[in-house]
Amino acid sequence: MSAERTTWTAEAVRQLGLTTDIETAGAILGIGRSKAYALAKSGKFPVRVIRVGHSYIVPIPAILELLGV
Repeated sequence: MSAERTTWTAEAVRQLGLTTDIETAGAILGIGRSKAYALAKSGKFPVRVIRVGHSYIVPIPAILELLGV
């Protein structure tokens, strides 16, 4: 199932594990793919983003904290 089509409950986010990709993190936060990458590249994504090679990963606890869960 596409990250954009998932209904993101707190439990669904927790089930992702410790980290997720920038596209999924963006979908959880209501941010489109292109905007998520632009925000990550500029250092303005709403939560901490970790750069690993050419990829971005986002810690799930940071997303849950931002959402007040």
